[in-house]
Amino acid sequence: MTGKRKRPDGKTEAIAREQEALSPKMNADLSPEEARLMLHELRVHQIELEMQNDELRRVQVELDTARARYFDLYDLAPVGYCTLNEKGLILQSNLAASTLLGIPRSALAKQLFSRFILKEDQDIYYLHRKKLVESDIPQLCELRMVKDDGMQFSAHLAATTTQDGKGTPVIRIVMMQCNRAQAGGGSAEVA
Repeated sequence: MTGKRKRPDGKTEAIAREQEALSPKMNADLSPEEARLMLHELRVHQIELEMQNDELRRVQVELDTARARYFDLYDLAPVGYCTLNEKGLILQSNLAASTLLGIPRSALAKQLFSRFILKEDQDIYYLHRKKLVESDIPQLCELRMVKDDGMQFSAHLAATTTQDGKGTPVIRIVMMQCNRAQAGGGSAEVA
């Protein structure tokens, strides 16, 4: 039993005092063998609790590692990620999406994704989304988007449908800025 032991909190101390009050009566009725067995059981229980505590610490380290990996893969990705609900509202986004759209990440939540699509390219997005939802097959398209400050840029979108942790359908979009020569000025084809 190596390692530092934490001092018990007030609630733990109160429970221990209550049990100690009952203890003299119990101890008076116990034979030396019964007392030895009870002490052994308490030690075994303490070791089990320490092992459980060690396991909890190990799991916490694994969770922290997974959280850091998620942050690296999602938040620091070189492409924009957005998760939309069925109505097209942004539920989540990463830092690259925030940068591409020129709006703080916290302000993207609950915004309609279509708000950032150039008016002339709204039909491309509408058809892209309709085909995605109807077919459940990943879809690609290129269109022009508008940053929060009004600047336009051409973007390549790749989208899939899935379900969130609660079973609610969501759309996941990967956004990449295109060179204007590649994008063809909004005449993108829906794949």
